[in-house]
Parts: sequence; structure tokens; C-alpha cells
Amino acid sequence: MDNHDDKRPPEEPVTEGIPAPDGAANLIDTDYVIGQDNITTNAMGLNLDLHGKVFSISAVVVLLFVVLTLALQDTIAPIYDAIFGFLTGNLAWFFILAANIFVILCIGLIFSPLGKIRIGGADAKPDFTYIGWFSMLFAAGMGIGLMFFGVNEPLTHFGTSFDGGSWAPLAGAEGDAAGAEALAMAATIFHWGLHPWAIYAVVALSLALFSFNKGLPLSMRSVFYPILGERVWGWPGHVIDILAVFATLFGLATSLGLGATQAAAGLTYLFDAPESDITMILLIVGITIIAIGSILAGVDKGVQLLSKINIAMAAALLFFVIAVGPTLLIATGFFENLWNYAVHLPALSNPFGREDANFSQGWTAFYWAWWISWSPYVGMFIARVSRGRTVREFLISVMLVPFFVSVLWMTTFGGTAIDQYVSQGIEAVRDAGVDLQLFVMLEQLPLSQITSFIAIILVIIFFVTSSDSGSLVIDSITAGGKVDAPKPQRVFWAIIEGAIAIALLLGGGLTALQTMAVSTGFPFTIILLVACYAIIKGLMSEPKAV
Repeated sequence: MDNHDDKRPPEEPVTEGIPAPDGAANLIDTDYVIGQDNITTNAMGLNLDLHGKVFSISAVVVLLFVVLTLALQDTIAPIYDAIFGFLTGNLAWFFILAANIFVILCIGLIFSPLGKIRIGGADAKPDFTYIGWFSMLFAAGMGIGLMFFGVNEPLTHFGTSFDGGSWAPLAGAEGDAAGAEALAMAATIFHWGLHPWAIYAVVALSLALFSFNKGLPLSMRSVFYPILGERVWGWPGHVIDILAVFATLFGLATSLGLGATQAAAGLTYLFDAPESDITMILLIVGITIIAIGSILAGVDKGVQLLSKINIAMAAALLFFVIAVGPTLLIATGFFENLWNYAVHLPALSNPFGREDANFSQGWTAFYWAWWISWSPYVGMFIARVSRGRTVREFLISVMLVPFFVSVLWMTTFGGTAIDQYVSQGIEAVRDAGVDLQLFVMLEQLPLSQITSFIAIILVIIFFVTSSDSGSLVIDSITAGGKVDAPKPQRVFWAIIEGAIAIALLLGGGLTALQTMAVSTGFPFTIILLVACYAIIKGLMSEPKAV
């Protein structure tokens, strides 16, 4: 590929929908124009700007998946189970090894001279403040997951470790409460710390680099330009983008299903709301309507504002639990858990010869495949909002800031739940359903009605921001990489996400959906490994930063 230094003024666009680099950058010389294969129309006053092949195939296949899952659930369910078992069982080593490579690459780039290169050109300025940027990074990446698993996972790992069960991480610490808690928190932090955020960072950095520095579409296909060249605009690229749509929709709908389940359980627990499908449908419809309002408001006023509100509420809940819970235990536990994570990290991240097969396959491989299936969604959204940051600043922020927040969150909520069970003998926390454990834990603390209500609101707003930012990403992919496609298209995808979540919840299809989310993780693991090569090649071709 031919490159040339570009020093055009920022007001001159490289191509439609992508801002030009500010200052020195090394654009890829291609005849492709973003949106050249799109179908544009203004039928019935509705503006549309779509990549015909990617949009139509994605929409038809997703619709077919939902119909088959609902109509032939008993027949298809064993197939999904077999796929899930094969991927998390036989390929566990592959997922674990790949995730280790992503972490090593990101840490290496932080300390490399390449870390000085700025996304969007040498003179690019950030589009958002640090507070707004951090809020969107965190809300898009793991919001609902932390709410759903913040109590459940540490408590589950503690139980299996203490009992010495087959699902215990690293064979457990049977009969040793302190050892079991250390293992439980180390394993939890392992699943929510550096590795998943390194996965997101690889996708986000590769997309941001090839879009804002190289002038290519903000689309997964662009990452493959160093290998496929101009062929990336044909069917090989179409397949990559279609897979990205599937991964994003399936991963997002799974998360929305979990969020709706937890919010509905909380409403039933607090207000005796009917525990029925109608409650779930009304919740999803209401949240989708709010998400549409956020979409119409735009990224600045929509996602960013909601993300800031959410982070403020999450911080308030977090510090409240720290203040009224086992404060000293949480304060000391934060550093102890970091130490235990560091001590057990080599064993937890070992891809070969594991004695804890159930844990490494059923938990770690499942998580890594799930994070990777989410990576087009989270990575593309992070790339979209990260223009103007240096590579070093980007990686430190995307990896380390959420990592420490996740450690504090899990230490606070998981540590409090374990303390309630071990020190206070409160078995209700352990025995509650997964979607209720957070509320049962909060019930043991002061002002539980208020904090539980805040927790429900948090889940709902995380739901909204996920739907909003997910729609932004899917729309960009199906609009041929444009970042300024008409808003009605994003509204369409938000409605589709809600409809998928409703259909699969009614049909009992969450298990099948999770399987599909993990299934898309396998091809995307290969894509991410290719992206590692593309990142290094792309950064090395950039003008040397001063």
C-alpha cells in the first residue's frame, strides 16, 4: 500500500463521515470512498444511507435466528449446547492464550516509543473531557455486568473454593475461609480486570488508528487492509462486517436480557410488582423508548450525559456501601485482592495443563469468548469517542482506570456479601437467585429500600447507554463505516435490539443467545490476533512523534 504524509487542514475531510487527521499522519492511498457502495434514499421523508449487502444480510439472518429459536427451540437447543460445549471445552486454551497476547501487546505499547503517537493526527485534540470520556468507556464496557455479577461471582467462587468443588478456581482451598476468599477475589478480578479491557483496547485502537489516522471507514474490515489490500472492500470485507453485526447484536441482546431480568427481579423484590412476562416486556419497551430519546439527542447530549449520571449514581452507591458496610475490611481488602490477583495471575492465565477444567472452561473460556464477541461493539464505541488521545494515554485509560474501578467494585460488593455470609451467618445472600443477590446483600445494610431502588435505576440507565451506544456501532457498520449516518437508522437498530431481547426472553432463548454470543467469539479471536499485527504495522508507519 502507498502512504503519504498528510498535513491538510482539519476542515478538509479525508472522505465522507471521517474527519481528516489534524497535523502529520500517514494516510492510506486508496480509491475507495466511504459510502460509495451505499444505498441512499429519502423515501417518505425518511433519510437512509445503508450498505446494501451488509445491512440486508445482517437483518435477514438475525430475523431468521430469532424465528428459528422461538419456533424450534426444543430442536435447536441441543445444537446450541453442543456448540457452546465444544468452544468452551476444546478451545479453552486458544481463548486463554489469545487473551494473554492482547495484554502483553497493550502493556508493551504503553512503554514503547509508539505510545507517543496521537490518534487522529499529531495535532488532534480530544473530543471529550476526561470525565465524559471515562464515563462513556466504563458505561459501555461493563456496566450491566458489574451490577449483575458484582455480588454473585465472588460469592460463587468463595463457595466452590471453600467446599473444594470441581468448579473451584485452581482446585480451591477446602475448609480454609481466608484462602477461599483470596482465591475467589483473585479469580473474579482476573475475569473483570486487565484481560477483558485489553481485548477491548486492541479492537478500539486498531479501528481508531485505521480510521482517524489512515482515513479508512470506521469498520472492522479496515483492520484487514494491511493483509487484504483493496480486496477488503469486496466480499471478504462484507463477511467481516456482517460477523461484527452478529457479534454486536447477540452480545448486546444477552446483556440487555440480563439487565431486564435483574431490574424486573428488583421491582418484584421491592414493590411486589408482578413477576411476569408483561413486566419484562414493559420494562424493555420503556427502556428502548428512553434509548431512542438518547439517540435523537446525539452522543454529546445523549450517551455522554446519561453515562455521567450513571457513573455519579454508581459512585454514590459504591461509597455508601463502603461507608456503612465492613469499611476496614473493604479498605484493606482492596490491596489484599490486588496482591492475591498478582500472585495467582500466572496460574489463572495458564492455558495448558489445568487441573481446574470446569473453572477454566466454564468460567474463563466462556468469559473470554463473550468479551471477544462484545469487542466489536465496545471497541468501536471506544474508538468513536477517543480521537485526540495518544496511544499511551489511550491504553492506560482504557485498561488501568476501569481495572482499578472493577477491583474496588468487586471488593466492595463481593467482599461485603462474603463477610455477611462468613462473619454474620446470613445465608440468604448465598441462597438467593443470581438476579436477586445484589438486593439481598443491600437489604442487610441501612436504607436498603433507597439503595435497592438506586441499583434498579442504575441497571436501567446502563441498559439505555448500552442500547444507545450499541445502536451507534451497528449503524456505523451497516452504513459502510460512516460515523454520521442518518439517526433514523440508529433508531431502527435500537428497536431491533429491544425486539430481540423480548422475543428471546419470551421464548426462553437466553441460553441460545449466550451460545451465539460465544460462537461469534471464536472467529473474532482470530480477527483480534490479526489486529495485533495491524496495530504494530500501522503505528510504525505513522510520522514519528516528538
